[in-house]
Amino acid sequence: MSVFDGLPVWIAVIVAICLVAGAAITFVGTVGLARFPTFYQRIHAPTLGTSFGAFFVIVGSMVFFTALEARPVIHEVLILVFVLITTPVTLMLLARAALYRDRAEGNDVGADMPAAENRSARSDVGDTDQTGL
Repeated sequence: MSVFDGLPVWIAVIVAICLVAGAAITFVGTVGLARFPTFYQRIHAPTLGTSFGAFFVIVGSMVFFTALEARPVIHEVLILVFVLITTPVTLMLLARAALYRDRAEGNDVGADMPAAENRSARSDVGDTDQTGL
């Protein structure tokens, strides 16, 4: 006899969906880390993957242990709050450190962007002649 025998099937399905969704979102974030060409683009994908992936995994954990113990289990909310606060803060600190390093080394931050993104990111583009000459 197992502890999981008393778990209703519909709760197991909800937990499974949450865990698979969380794992899939986290995996997409790691693929984005490997596929994006620049550092500034690479740090964005894992941040979203971590935040949203952790959200779904923690919701699945809350549902599972609430059904298993027959009482509300909400201490996972603290984990979620810490993950949702620390992950974007870490992203901003990494981006600012990289931007500071790039500017200190004299690198053009927009130079490694594709032409369309580089044109929209630069501030001196607004003075261009629209006639095409």
